Amino acid sequence: MPRIAWIRFRFAPVLPLAVVVAALGCRDDAESPTGPELGPALSTSATQALSFRQISAGKFHSCGVTTDNLAYCWGQDASGELGDGTHPANGSSSTPIPVSGGLHFLQVSAGNYYSCGVTTDERAYCWGENFYGKLGDGTNTPRLTPVAVIGGHRFRQVDTGDYHTCAVTPSDEAFCWGYNHYGQLGDGSTFNQRRRPVRVAGGLTFRRVIAGALHTCGVTTGFRAYCWGDGRDGQIGDGKTYTRWTPRLVTGGLSFRQVHAGYTHRPGGAHSCGVTTDNRAYCWGGNDQGQLGDGTTIQRLKPVAVAGGLQFNGVSPSEEHTCGVTTGSRAYCWGWSYYGVLGDGSQLGDGPARLSPVAVVGGISFSAVSAGPGHTCGVTTGNAGYCWGQNNAGQLGDGSQTTTSTPVAVAAP
Repeated sequence: MPRIAWIRFRFAPVLPLAVVVAALGCRDDAESPTGPELGPALSTSATQALSFRQISAGKFHSCGVTTDNLAYCWGQDASGELGDGTHPANGSSSTPIPVSGGLHFLQVSAGNYYSCGVTTDERAYCWGENFYGKLGDGTNTPRLTPVAVIGGHRFRQVDTGDYHTCAVTPSDEAFCWGYNHYGQLGDGSTFNQRRRPVRVAGGLTFRRVIAGALHTCGVTTGFRAYCWGDGRDGQIGDGKTYTRWTPRLVTGGLSFRQVHAGYTHRPGGAHSCGVTTDNRAYCWGGNDQGQLGDGTTIQRLKPVAVAGGLQFNGVSPSEEHTCGVTTGSRAYCWGWSYYGVLGDGSQLGDGPARLSPVAVVGGISFSAVSAGPGHTCGVTTGNAGYCWGQNNAGQLGDGSQTTTSTPVAVAAP
């Protein structure tokens, strides 16, 4: 069993061939419809790069889908998470490279040393590290190129976590697979792992389900938020700090359009966030770095409003920071500011946490953002990709390995 790290790194981590340190998650995926022209603040070089529909920030890599349904990944490739068929020792790519196999994707999700995606014919594929069967192919064998998730299901959305994965079918049924020690698969069992998809218990129908580190959240077709799995920091949102083996209704009576599980194992840090049908952001759980955005560092067992009165289209919680895009297409982040993950131009290093939303600099109009554990990516209203934060493995995709606290354009392949 891989060792779970409970400390927060204050330096660029070593990138081993088979990494067993747990972090990230999930984070939301930055997704954009095919949009209008680029905003005035965007550079000419961005218009020469790939045109993205969606980008997902993973552990030390990122993946995206272009407007012509092709998948690209960039950053670390220690476990085959880039999906190009190679496995170089401690390899990486600082610019996007195409995922092998000739598949056409609707959506991709970059996780903890692996990636998954849904194709245009509604099939789920995964590649990379395969601890606990998180690729869903019935094995624990790592894969350097996409392998089909077994079971014959069709899916319209898939999300990678740390060591588990979840997906939703066209008929709104939720399935999960992989690590289940904390009940994060939601099937009501105590099996430690599932190598193939299992139905989330309770008969609920879901709009979307997001896999975090040790817990999972989803929003139903009736706009209710449910979470399950590890609850020690209050990240389930039901007012308790218990492990939940099946979905539990998030308390407060709020109607949510989306809800997302954050991505950390560290005690005091795990949290969840969502956006209500009236475009207000709420978060709950661990808050020691201000990742709930309510102006405090107080743990919350129930949803609390993000400070500032902003209206959001979407939010993306990660390890110790959270980002979101407003209805006015502006990106804001809050929480731990290390590695420049907040994109506010602050100095790199262990600076003060931001306890409420701060604007991402650059005047860029974003349609969505995706917060990873050490970096953040976004898609503009003109379908350009931008990333900021840690870049030790090229996960920003700008052709360098320079960490930055301001957005940089994802380069052409």
